[in-house]
Amino acid sequence: MYRNYNILENTKLTERELEVLQYVVKGLTNREIANILMVTHHTVKAHVASIIKKMGVRNRVEITVAAIERGLISNHLQDLKQP
Repeated sequence: MYRNYNILENTKLTERELEVLQYVVKGLTNREIANILMVTHHTVKAHVASIIKKMGVRNRVEITVAAIERGLISNHLQDLKQP
């Protein structure tokens, strides 16, 4: 079943947001992502909030579903660094 997410037409995710997105899809917490990216968990939280807004979704689960459905994530999630 295809879900019709309201992704804003003129709003693209930044490179950093795409990087954070892939870790969110992989199931990492904000703190785990922050450790990998060497930023604060507050910074990651801000990126996740921006992703949610730009994608027109409500939470991390919907981020994941929308990202998979729209092909926004790499097919090589196993290549991402682990905490």
